[in-house]
Amino acid sequence: MNTILLRQGFGGQVAFGSPEFLWLVVLPGLFLLAWLWRFARRLADLRRLRDRRSIPVREGFALGGDLWFWFFLILSCASLALALARPRGVTTVVNRAGLDIVVLQDGSASMHVTDVSSAFARGNPAELRRDNASPSATRWQRSMDFLRLLGDSLSWNDDRMALTVFAHIATPQIRLTSDPNTVFFFLDHLHDRPPFRLEDDTTWDTNLEQGIAWGLRLLEKDQELHGASINGKLFVMLSDGESWSGEVARAIDRAAREHVPLHVIGVGTLAGGDLPVTTVDGVTEPSPGKSRLERASLQRIAAAGGGQYFELDRDPDRDIANAIIDAGRRQAPATTEEGTVEELYWRFLAASLVLAALGTLFLRERTELWIQLLAAAGTGAAIWGLIAI
Repeated sequence: MNTILLRQGFGGQVAFGSPEFLWLVVLPGLFLLAWLWRFARRLADLRRLRDRRSIPVREGFALGGDLWFWFFLILSCASLALALARPRGVTTVVNRAGLDIVVLQDGSASMHVTDVSSAFARGNPAELRRDNASPSATRWQRSMDFLRLLGDSLSWNDDRMALTVFAHIATPQIRLTSDPNTVFFFLDHLHDRPPFRLEDDTTWDTNLEQGIAWGLRLLEKDQELHGASINGKLFVMLSDGESWSGEVARAIDRAAREHVPLHVIGVGTLAGGDLPVTTVDGVTEPSPGKSRLERASLQRIAAAGGGQYFELDRDPDRDIANAIIDAGRRQAPATTEEGTVEELYWRFLAASLVLAALGTLFLRERTELWIQLLAAAGTGAAIWGLIAI
């Protein structure tokens, strides 16, 4: 029975280091049959005794008497025989593949709006180390703070991250890499402002189609260079949803065909803020107006892309990062790794000692108890000698 439970616990992968001792299990089995025969005889004797004796007071008889000692002793010997055979279990560790996270970061002019709080104002230790930190931040800076926390939340064993920035056009900044130092270096380098200039007209456009297209191109290029990856793939888009252009539906359908869900993170507030002013040829032009978070459109994009919608400063950053990572882990396929071989004989040794100790509770004569203690000491010394060999 112990062997059956052992095989179930280790997925059927049980071996014996010294199988030549397994024949010893036959002896306790024979003794157990003899014990069952003797127990049945005792029950029959008790039944006849109750039927034939007639006394005023009901007489009580022990069900097993001293036979219980021999029952536990037989089980103890069986466990000892299995321990001598040195059972070993091969454990298997089931893991999941890593994540390939491609960040689609909005870098249009509306990301310069300062209607969000900085990491300094929220008490983020990473941001507190920055010089000249201010309580307010642009939407772009707020996005960089979150991406750094997202990178900190990854294990980086098999996880990889890439970054592409889009406005009217898209430019890849980080290819898929498993090196966190590379990711954090680029995030620190890009923290202050997007790579697109406000003086360029194209910066004032937000082409999501280009962002998704470049994200898919990063995955395709990685497959060309390193072969197919078993990692779970997902897009994480950070944007305020202002002034969409391009064939958004067509881009989302293409990502869905590639089985890459699109998670959307809104950056900004519903109240919004003034768009940045620009200086062209030494002439400062006034702000074109206000920019507000387009929550409804971002939610529709997340639903169409098969992902979830989150919003910075409405949900805790750590919760958003964990939710995205957990969703990616569930999508990633399972991988199985063989673990180390575990020696299991000590479990049977412990069971043998416990069963022998339980058996002594049914002894009535002190002489029998001393004999059993001496026998247990001799058996323990013999077992120690066999293990040492």
